Amino acid sequence: MRTIGLIGGMSWESSLEYYRLLNEGTKRRLGQSHSCPNIMYSVDFAAFEELQHAAAWGVMADEMVRIARILESAGAELLLICSNTMHKLAPDVEEALSIPVLHIADAAAQRAQELGLGTLGLLGTQFTMEQGFYRERLEGHGLTVRIPAKEQRRAVHAIIYHELIGGQLNPASRKELQHIIADLAAEGCSGVVLGCTEIPLLIQQEHSPIPVLNTTELHAGAALMRALA
Repeated sequence: MRTIGLIGGMSWESSLEYYRLLNEGTKRRLGQSHSCPNIMYSVDFAAFEELQHAAAWGVMADEMVRIARILESAGAELLLICSNTMHKLAPDVEEALSIPVLHIADAAAQRAQELGLGTLGLLGTQFTMEQGFYRERLEGHGLTVRIPAKEQRRAVHAIIYHELIGGQLNPASRKELQHIIADLAAEGCSGVVLGCTEIPLLIQQEHSPIPVLNTTELHAGAALMRALA
């Protein structure tokens, strides 16, 4: 089995889910005593949050490349960036490495195609929803992507940064996200991408009238398939 490198800590709440999913998946495939060979570099997210909101993407790109090279040197044979938003910098990281970088949006698109979903709603940080890097990656797979209205995007962003990255699971915020998903469904979306690795901590399939694409779960699953191939 190949060793998986992970850039985590963005936030550690969802990095914990990656670790759990990778190990549970390995055990299911290989047997009770097996676990997933992996190396995680967990960052202090406070610094990244500040840089994100300052639009200092070049500074973050340099840091992400530095971390990725550490993981490759430590023996990682493929790499996961454990954050949807930080996939804005995936091309920079990929260019600097000789090992594959598995893109989280590709994993979501593959699942959407398997389910026959053509039009997807996208929830995530404002960076992920409003900037083209993520939407265009999905659209490159032949999918149509819609995002919530402006005030709804602000609400989702606030829930992520003010609650979920701190482990706060607020029932009122779940209801707000459910309302936004219902609006996307009414606009013709046949599925919704939970394009932030913290959102699945609050929203599961039972909370949505349309199929939910849990990007954390799908990304980890894609990594396991690659690692075991």
